[in-house]
Amino acid sequence: MITSVLSHGVPTLVAEVNRENPLADFSDTPVWLSLVKAVLIFAYLLVSVLIMIWFERRVIGRMQLRLGPNRNGPFGLLQSLADGVKSMLKEDVRPKGSDPIVFTLAPVLFAVMAFFAFAIVPLGPDVSMFGHRTPLQLTDLPVAVLLVLAAAGVAAYGVIMAGWSSGSTYPLLGGLRSSAQIISYEIAMGLSLVAVFLYAGSMSTSQIVSAQATQGWFIIAAFFSFVVYVITMTAETNRLPFDLAEGEGELVGGYFTEYSGMRFAMFFLAEYINMFTVSAIATTLFLGGWQAPPGISAIGDGMFNEGWWGLLWFTLKMWIFMWGFVWLRGSLPRTRYDQLMKFGWKFLIPASLVWIIVVALVRGAGAGFFGDSSFTVLGRTYPVAVLFVIGVILLVLLAGFMLAGWIGDKRRAERIETIPDEIDPFAGGFPVPPLPGQRLIESRGRRAGADPHAADPVAGATVVAGKEN
Repeated sequence: MITSVLSHGVPTLVAEVNRENPLADFSDTPVWLSLVKAVLIFAYLLVSVLIMIWFERRVIGRMQLRLGPNRNGPFGLLQSLADGVKSMLKEDVRPKGSDPIVFTLAPVLFAVMAFFAFAIVPLGPDVSMFGHRTPLQLTDLPVAVLLVLAAAGVAAYGVIMAGWSSGSTYPLLGGLRSSAQIISYEIAMGLSLVAVFLYAGSMSTSQIVSAQATQGWFIIAAFFSFVVYVITMTAETNRLPFDLAEGEGELVGGYFTEYSGMRFAMFFLAEYINMFTVSAIATTLFLGGWQAPPGISAIGDGMFNEGWWGLLWFTLKMWIFMWGFVWLRGSLPRTRYDQLMKFGWKFLIPASLVWIIVVALVRGAGAGFFGDSSFTVLGRTYPVAVLFVIGVILLVLLAGFMLAGWIGDKRRAERIETIPDEIDPFAGGFPVPPLPGQRLIESRGRRAGADPHAADPVAGATVVAGKEN
């Protein structure tokens, strides 16, 4: 299939991919059934968010030797529902200097984009619903994954609008921080998905899942892309250790500091929906989507890959990532903002570019990860391992450059922060006590030639015989 690209170009590859792994078939799906599926997906996400909030509070409580929510309902299961009702009944306060329209539109836009991105995720294979055979997916497109990235980009406007429309300093700074963070890590996220597109030959989520049925899960072939995606999806959702847009010690609550009531609840809901969306995309692109694990899928001629079983496997895989979010929040501290931006621009993006070049060479040479064991360049035949060795060498060199830059920054910071052995306590205009290990040099009242009875204009006192009155 890839060899045909070299001779006939990209259209031939697209045609062959569509023939081998066709798009999801919605021919037997009437409009009313699509609306029913939309409502079911909406309910699926809402119930998942309620369970996730309870799960996160219970797990972190155990990690911190606490019980967590245990009052409302058995094991505290109704605590999330009670908090949602409380948010709807609380007074909705809006700052006097805010823009009323934009202030209200920001959380709505943020929440709608979070739900919208989940529309292209295949939750399972074709199932029977109300007498119709339809995919367990709302819609599918040849460029479905790009739709998710576009929705994430539009959601950044909700953050910016919330920070600007509040008419307050802390939300504005939080909005600027969050928008810069989202833009920076969206680039690395998009680059991490290119390797998957090259292996699958498509950007359609249903076709990517079908390709993994024959080629194997792409977490093996594109492991580096998987690692980069997991890092970027954590930063995209503003979760620890990349929770810089809501740094309590610096920005109070960040871009939603001035929000309360239902508006705040919509931001809170959208953040958790985004977590499920990025986890669902990771499951679809790297873990085979709704397909059963390799050992289970071989049982009974693939009976566990049919019908509603796919929804079970998809949900279990997705919750693995949700557990990772909780584990990171309970284990790691918040990073510095400059470290976050430097890591994204100086490491993730260049490393992803190098990885894309390696994967493109492998696929373009007709070898592939699971294909032939050699390729020909300029009349000479080379084993595929040569390309991987070249890629590893490039990654090691890149990591070396990053490490050298980090060491250089650290040494410069140490030189800047070097504590002098001697200080003048009145050098800055105010008396400053010495730090441990420092010595005081002769102050202005003790310097040679100074009048011991003159008034010290800095200290505001008269120095007599070395003593202040």
